[in-house]
Amino acid sequence: MKLFHSINDFHSAKKTILTLGTFDGVHIGHKKILERITQNTENGKYESLVLTFFPHPRMVLQEKSEIKLLNTISEKTKLLEATGIENLIIHPFDESFSRLTAEEFVHSILVDQFHIHKIIIGHDHRFGRNRTANIDNLIAFGAEYGFEVEQITAQEIQDVSVSSTKIRKALQEGNMNLANDYLGYDYFLTGEVVKGKQLGRTIGFPTANIQIDEEYKLIPKNGVYVVKAFIDDLEVYGMMNIGFNPTVNGQRQTIEVNLFDFDADIYGKKIEVSLLQYLREEQKFGSLDLLKAQLNKDQQDSLTFVSRLQ
Repeated sequence: MKLFHSINDFHSAKKTILTLGTFDGVHIGHKKILERITQNTENGKYESLVLTFFPHPRMVLQEKSEIKLLNTISEKTKLLEATGIENLIIHPFDESFSRLTAEEFVHSILVDQFHIHKIIIGHDHRFGRNRTANIDNLIAFGAEYGFEVEQITAQEIQDVSVSSTKIRKALQEGNMNLANDYLGYDYFLTGEVVKGKQLGRTIGFPTANIQIDEEYKLIPKNGVYVVKAFIDDLEVYGMMNIGFNPTVNGQRQTIEVNLFDFDADIYGKKIEVSLLQYLREEQKFGSLDLLKAQLNKDQQDSLTFVSRLQ
């Protein structure tokens, strides 16, 4: 897959079949659209193209927006590449871009820059200044400028409409089953392993502290999770705590993973952690012994869950 960081950087001798949107989560609804694009370009006559944006438009247009995203840019790129798309443009979204009228966008970008043959979009797509244009407007532009418009209906995506908003809500409630079903993969966090207080080591549960640099990344509900971690080429199961370590009066949120049957030094390494199941709420215990007893139970519950997967 070729990656471009601006619309102006993309050039192709072929006409394109494309889609556009924020694609946060690259969930099963998105994948219906992306599959349709790759199917349309299999004969090599056209090139597949995805146009997405960063920052998320709501970060730019809504002054007090505190939207959290399901994917970092690198995570989204990885997920989109796995779909077989040939070209990805991550265009900087700013106020001047948001002021383009629908016709300016279609004429100067879709037609002149992308040499569009067909656009495939979801059932609820809106575009142009103030998002005033809809599918009917796009079909009219297609007739005027000579490109096809294909719409993916809500029914084709699923009986219930999948949306990034619904997935965010499920994650904030700790509903991993629903979130992962909608995503079509296990929700994951990517970060660097950094040194923490090393308290876990003193009670027999050493943890890897995960530092996520992207403040916009959605961190799911505080609590204990069953997880699967990927470090280099290794796949390791474990349990993870998201929260404030109230037993020892922690002052800031941390993400700590205890990996089963694993004792390598991974400080400074990148780690990807998939969240498989929410086990319990974060609790404050009266002593470290009580905390240790609960961690033993969490470990057994996690291993029981993992055994069902294998």
